[in-house]
Parts: sequence; C-alpha cells; structure tokens
Amino acid sequence: MCDEISEAENERWMQGRAFGRREFAGLGASASVAMMMPGAAMAASSATQAAVTATTVSIPTADGTADAYFVHPAKGRHPAVILWPDIAGLREAYQVMGTHLAQAGYAVLVVNQYYRSAKAPIMNSLAEWRTEEGQARLKPMIAAITPAGTSADAGSFVDWLAKQPAVDAKRKMGSSGYCMGGAFTFRTAAARPDHVGAIASFHGGGLVKEAADSPHLLLPKMKAQLLVAVAQNDDAREPATKDALRDAAKAAGRTAEIEVYPAQHGWCTIDAPVYDKEQAERAWGRMLAMFRQALT
Repeated sequence: MCDEISEAENERWMQGRAFGRREFAGLGASASVAMMMPGAAMAASSATQAAVTATTVSIPTADGTADAYFVHPAKGRHPAVILWPDIAGLREAYQVMGTHLAQAGYAVLVVNQYYRSAKAPIMNSLAEWRTEEGQARLKPMIAAITPAGTSADAGSFVDWLAKQPAVDAKRKMGSSGYCMGGAFTFRTAAARPDHVGAIASFHGGGLVKEAADSPHLLLPKMKAQLLVAVAQNDDAREPATKDALRDAAKAAGRTAEIEVYPAQHGWCTIDAPVYDKEQAERAWGRMLAMFRQALT
C-alpha cells in the first residue's frame, strides 16, 4: 500500500540511486511522463487523434456522477478495460497509461475514484500526496470510499461501457489497478462476474485483510483470471500475502499469476519516483498477454 511505511522504504531505496525524488520532481509532470514512457506522452496529445479518440465522460452512479477519461481506438468495437489509478487519482500520467492501452486495441475507462469529493485531477503527480497539504486533502476523500461503494461504482462502469459504440459488448471486459486500485479490480470482477474476464493488480495494497470483505475473499464470486504483480518491499513487509492469494485462487478454481517483481512499490506508475521501466514493461506485457487470452 502507498503509505508512510512504503514511502520511507522507497526514500531509503532511492538514496542509493543517482536519480532521486528531488531530481524527478524537478522535471515537472509532463517532462517526467515523456521521459519514462518515450512516445506515450505524445499518444495522449492531438498527434495521435487519428489512432485513438479520447474524451472526458460523466457516468451516473448510486452516489452521484463519476467523471472519467475514456479513450479507445478511433474505429471499430473493442474489449473494454476499467483502469483504477493509484492513491493520487486520475491525472496526466494515467491518461497517458490509458491511451497506451487503448493503442493496444482496448476501450479504456480511466476512472476518478474520488468523484464523491471532487472532479479530477485531484493531484498532478504522485509526489504531491506525500506533502502535508496533499495528505490533508486526500484523507477525507479516501475515507469516503467504501468497499460497497467501489463495488457499486464498478457495476455502473461496466453497465455504461456495455452501451458504448466503441465497446464490443459481446466480449469480456478487463480491469487493471495500481496501488489502492489493485483491490478495486477484485471488487470489479466480483461485482459483474459474467462480464469481467481478467483483472490485473500492480503493487496493489490491501488485497489480503482480516475483514470479512477482504478482496481475496471475493475470489469465489469471480469468473476472472488474475495477474497480481507484487512489489519487493511490499512482499518483504507482508510475505504471507502472496501465499494467501495463491491459496484463495486455488480454492476458487481461478487462474492466477502471482509474482514478486524486483522493484519498489509504485514501480509501474510512470510519474512515480521509483518507476522502473524494465520491470513495468514486463508487467505490462504479462497483462496484455492475459487480456488477449481472456477477453474473448
């Protein structure tokens, strides 16, 4: 989970690197995104509008109206993917990541999980949430998100996507999530098991808890394949989590790829100071392989 402990671990880890948080922050959001995913920043601009279409959309939910970024290939119908951002929410980095996925042939809905409190962007970069002001702003927004609310939101997103001309509603949908969004993919698959065929959690937090509504206990309700990419420092702190996930997947008869990556919590998010391009691309490739196989 992206909390004080993981941030402290990441700070210590970055002290051994030539390129640290201060240097990263100095680049600014647009520059850092362009550096971390060459060509992808341009993909979110008008330069590729012939290839993809991107719009900001509003989706009715039980608790109000959620704003989201919807991006998809400009022509044809495609399998849909619901993308849940990390703790800092929907912002430029996740628009770029969503566009990158759309260019691979998917209709991608990048959601604002904080819509109950404010429209996106809540923050412009992941680093902002660690400031005193950022934490003060986010804490009440995080508190407004409940497991039941997330499940209901997921159902609304699936239903909305099924009606879109760019979506092939005859095919299964997928969901990907980062940090806090990792757990939300589990709730998405359980909320609409007949629609969601695959989920991918990247350095997801809170996947295994003692609570009765723990995400891993939802596996029997799912019909989805799973990819769970675990950060090395998260695994060092909670080594039993991966085993509990494997046991739960086996008991539920779910196909699951659960792997610890040699990278820090946050390594897949392109504006994170600990972004690891090599390991992020490897995890991304595993997701695409699963989607190609499962979203039929």
